[in-house]
Amino acid sequence: MKRPTDERKDTRSQFTADSSLRVNYLTPKCLPSESPTRRRGSSSSTGSGSGQGLPEEDGIRLNPSFIRVALSSLLAIDLWMSKRLGVCACEDSSWGSVRPLMKLIEISGHGIPWLAGTAYCMYKSDSAPGQEVMLNLLMGLLLDLVLVGIVKAVVRRRRPAHNRMDMFATFSVDRYSFPSGHATRAAMCGRFLLAHLVLAAPLRVLVLLWASLVGLSRVMLGRHNVTDVMFGFWMGYCQYNLVEMLWLSPQTLQGLLGQLA
Repeated sequence: MKRPTDERKDTRSQFTADSSLRVNYLTPKCLPSESPTRRRGSSSSTGSGSGQGLPEEDGIRLNPSFIRVALSSLLAIDLWMSKRLGVCACEDSSWGSVRPLMKLIEISGHGIPWLAGTAYCMYKSDSAPGQEVMLNLLMGLLLDLVLVGIVKAVVRRRRPAHNRMDMFATFSVDRYSFPSGHATRAAMCGRFLLAHLVLAAPLRVLVLLWASLVGLSRVMLGRHNVTDVMFGFWMGYCQYNLVEMLWLSPQTLQGLLGQLA
């Protein structure tokens, strides 16, 4: 027969054994080749590697979206400025009374009057240098029509919504807005006249003023956006350089015509 002290010892030893089993069961076992320190180091390196990869992915995704946002903002500013400056778009506009004057300036920069006037001056000129200058101006005007038509057909930007299609002698490509053909023609012809005609100082200022008013009239009449005119001025400025590179003399023209005949 067991004594009470022996029963208490057996109960205490059984409780100790059960507690050790629970502790061993709850504690995760490590592989022989893997220590807790090594496992912590690998997890921290994995976390740092993933942290380094995220900014790079975010940067790759951010660049195209940033460019789109910037272009959208510039387009919105362009449309807002064009609408605010279109003060002669119709007779009911704030500057509607100036619309006839702006339309007159519009016609002065149209291609048909320039082509007809240049051909007439070349026909009436008595000197070979005068015919040479008018011949190359005519070539520049034809080149301008071709290049502007190609860019308009490729870009296909519609004219401003507040524009009225009552322009003088339009063609199918004229329903597009970018770039402004009047602005390209004004810039190219302005440089050409200043470079090849002997003009007094007041006339030179008048040529510059005319070219600027042609571009301004395009926006005030609602025909073009601001960027259409700005790009048109730049394109016309570069077209003059192309005309100088392709300069034709009467002898060269006669040689070309002889070869074609």
